[in-house]
Amino acid sequence: MSKVLSSRLMKREAPAVIPNDGKQTPMKGHSGFIAQHATATCCRECIRKWHKMKPGVELTQIQQDYLVDVIMKWIKKEYNDFKNQ
Repeated sequence: MSKVLSSRLMKREAPAVIPNDGKQTPMKGHSGFIAQHATATCCRECIRKWHKMKPGVELTQIQQDYLVDVIMKWIKKEYNDFKNQ
């Protein structure tokens, strides 16, 4: 799952300029999309606001890895919460 998220972030959120920023991550259809919205990693504006990463500059590999880690931690927490119900 983290490889899929990493690939998706590299294509959709990492570039310096994203023509459809704010609309590149669907609201449903895949658990990764839901996790991106829940963790404010869905677009560069949310990434700027919540993770303090400057817009207009390509995300470094370290920044991308951080964002994937945030998403994966959220997914694991949700899974564990569901499993323990």
